[in-house]
Amino acid sequence: MSTITSKTIKGGEFLIRETDAQEIFIPEQFTEEQKMMAQACQDFIDTEITPNIEEIDSMKNPDLVPSIFKKAGELGLLGISVPEEYGGMGMSFNTSMLIADIIGAAGSFSTTYGAHTGIGTLPILYYGTEDQKQKYLPKLATGEWAACYCLTEPDAGSDANSGKTKATLTEDGKHYLINGQKMWISNAGFADLFIVFAKIEDDKNLTAFIVEKTFGGITMNEEEKKMGIKGSSTRQVFFNDCKVPVENMLSERGNGFKIAVNILNIGRVKLGAGVLGGVRTVTSHAIKYSSERKQFGVAINTFGAIKHKLAEMAIQSYVAESLCYRAGQDIEDKMNSLAAEGMSDAEAKLKALEQFAIEAALAKVHCSEVLDYVVDEGVQVYGGMGYSAEAPMERAYRDARISRIYEGTNEINRMLMVGMVLKRAMKGEINLFEPAMAVSNELTAVPSFETIDTSELFAAEKEVLKKVKKVFLMVGGKAAMALQDRIEDEQEIMMNLADIMIEIYAAESAILRSEKLVSLKGEEATKHQISMAQVYLFEAVEKINSAAKEAIASFTKGDEQKVMLMGLKRFTKMDLINTKALRREIADYMIAQGKYPF
Repeated sequence: MSTITSKTIKGGEFLIRETDAQEIFIPEQFTEEQKMMAQACQDFIDTEITPNIEEIDSMKNPDLVPSIFKKAGELGLLGISVPEEYGGMGMSFNTSMLIADIIGAAGSFSTTYGAHTGIGTLPILYYGTEDQKQKYLPKLATGEWAACYCLTEPDAGSDANSGKTKATLTEDGKHYLINGQKMWISNAGFADLFIVFAKIEDDKNLTAFIVEKTFGGITMNEEEKKMGIKGSSTRQVFFNDCKVPVENMLSERGNGFKIAVNILNIGRVKLGAGVLGGVRTVTSHAIKYSSERKQFGVAINTFGAIKHKLAEMAIQSYVAESLCYRAGQDIEDKMNSLAAEGMSDAEAKLKALEQFAIEAALAKVHCSEVLDYVVDEGVQVYGGMGYSAEAPMERAYRDARISRIYEGTNEINRMLMVGMVLKRAMKGEINLFEPAMAVSNELTAVPSFETIDTSELFAAEKEVLKKVKKVFLMVGGKAAMALQDRIEDEQEIMMNLADIMIEIYAAESAILRSEKLVSLKGEEATKHQISMAQVYLFEAVEKINSAAKEAIASFTKGDEQKVMLMGLKRFTKMDLINTKALRREIADYMIAQGKYPF
């Protein structure tokens, strides 16, 4: 895949700089090889998952999911990110995003897949010694072994580093005895390998270990009875004097929390991509059903209210795709840049993911909430049938809900992304305060009446994006000054700022994708994509205005508040567009295609 070597953007910098459409990657740019891999993945779902979906979710046949898992390994789907020298396919980061995207339509199996290929495999790939990689990665890449990730405990969820599981060195110094309890462990029921986090003595931070099932001292509760993803194995795991060779420590003592954080960065951005297949599938189901369902003598897709729903489902999907693959390519470009500078492959990947941890958290939050929105509207389009287990929406609705919880709750991720931006600004890594001060000065200056030429396609939209970035700088800058060290305790304000960030990145990604598509295919061929980006931006500005107003009201008063509210009004001013007409055009096009066609 070609990359843009001139790009030097840092994580979080989208808030203070303009991005050229040619700098970003869009999903329409995937190569034929990547498309073939995606099609192989889709064929696997059509052959192995869809016909067996009821039996998978019933979990009555304990051999079914492990057998499907092994077939995925035989096809190479489990080794996308693993280098060829360790038995994998060694494909690019955005290719792994693409496969996560497609597998997202596989229901429960998408969790099985993600837990193994992401948090189960990557800690060894990125932190393992050469001997550990040689020993374990070929088994994991081919599906000979299944992996799981044991971090969460009954009293250690979002606060993962507070875990109580202990690792005690034996007298002969050859083993660690691990004792403790882990919960909500995906794949535990059939896993051969466990990535386990425990504390040694009175260490402040966790240490990670590679634990084979055959080491003994491992017992489990029965499978959890869950709201959704019923076909994925989820168990509590107990370690009772589990004897682990000292050479199976992963990385260094006390480095476990850092491993957990960095691996979760990967998991978050992959989760963003991992809901896309489900979003598109649900949208296509809704389009098809709305054509077949008759009321008052006509198909329900002739009604404006239904067209509104179908169009919004498509718009949300288009925007989620846009921001995910933009972030994925930024990460990949950074990996390649660091590797070219002489950094080891594993270190380059970790540093790149750390650099774009803000975008990873943002993708996880936005896309998981898009999935929730789309499945909810899907149920509504189906009406009474949407509530029936005989129709596809009921399962999709239940399965979707977990996405806002795992890989860190969306609330935690919102606070993380804002906290990271502020910390980087304080360290001088992002020049945030200088533009924030400029915006502050602008609030009390005489407004400029300069006329801006918005005749070119997207010129008006880009001007709006410039202004809403000022909203973040105005509100975030004032909040940081007023609250200082207390800002992270003001979680409601942090959430407001996060929502502003999310809408800026999402809207900009959609505008840039559409602009790049116009340069590739022409304006007429991409008129619906242009419309989707325009409608989303209009909606985003409204959300930004609401979040900013709520934040301003919570920490300002008097003249300062009046000045900020006037600034907010100025920065969120946008010409009205006929969103109803645009949505109807989008819906009519999809109805004619009989599916989500973008």
